[in-house]
Amino acid sequence: MPTDVRCLVETDESSAVVRLTGVLDLPGADAVRDALLARLWQRPGPVIVDLSGVRIVAPQARAVVDDVHRAVAGWPAAGLLVLDPAGAPAGDAPVFPTLDAAQAALVAAPLAAMLSADLPPVVAAAREARALVTDGCARWRMPELAEPACIAVTEMVNNGVAHARSPMTLRVGPRDGTLHLAVRDHSSRPPAYAGLAPLTSTGGRGLLLIDTVSRCWGSTPLPDGKVVWCVLHAEDEAAFRS
Repeated sequence: MPTDVRCLVETDESSAVVRLTGVLDLPGADAVRDALLARLWQRPGPVIVDLSGVRIVAPQARAVVDDVHRAVAGWPAAGLLVLDPAGAPAGDAPVFPTLDAAQAALVAAPLAAMLSADLPPVVAAAREARALVTDGCARWRMPELAEPACIAVTEMVNNGVAHARSPMTLRVGPRDGTLHLAVRDHSSRPPAYAGLAPLTSTGGRGLLLIDTVSRCWGSTPLPDGKVVWCVLHAEDEAAFRS
């Protein structure tokens, strides 16, 4: 897909490789970032960003790839590897000199597990979200995370219902002993703290509860919306209970 008059981001739905071609400069970096983030959400699983066909005229523009790598670190079933035959200094994202080496790294990595559901912008969507999260925790043998994950996903979905008011997509997946949750909506409005609510209510405490039960959380802007995500760990759940 075109991103800028100078730089193109070429994707193929049947392949994990995303190719940058043309000239990447600072004015084009934001468009490249948007295109990469959109691709990473559209196709779950890690991708290889191929820099062999692009000319990078500003060293700072190269940092957009590492920015994207950091941005999706909390998403379920998402990751980014870099193919750079020029051997540029490595940033946060792992760099490989050849396509074969990058593809070998993908093959060697465990296949990312993930559950997903499309949710309407209605209050009842939180119930479906909790059912999906509970199912995932049982499948992946993380029963201790079911309760805090249900608390987090309830607030994420309720926030989307109250503020984004658009259809949502929920994704849940494990990674290295942690549980990753992400809710994607079609509003550019950042997640909002809805204010205090009675402790007996199922929602309404928003970001405060997400921050309490998760190891980290954040919001990633997309060209047509955002992804709100959080990461939970069993050690944090024990601390929450104490």
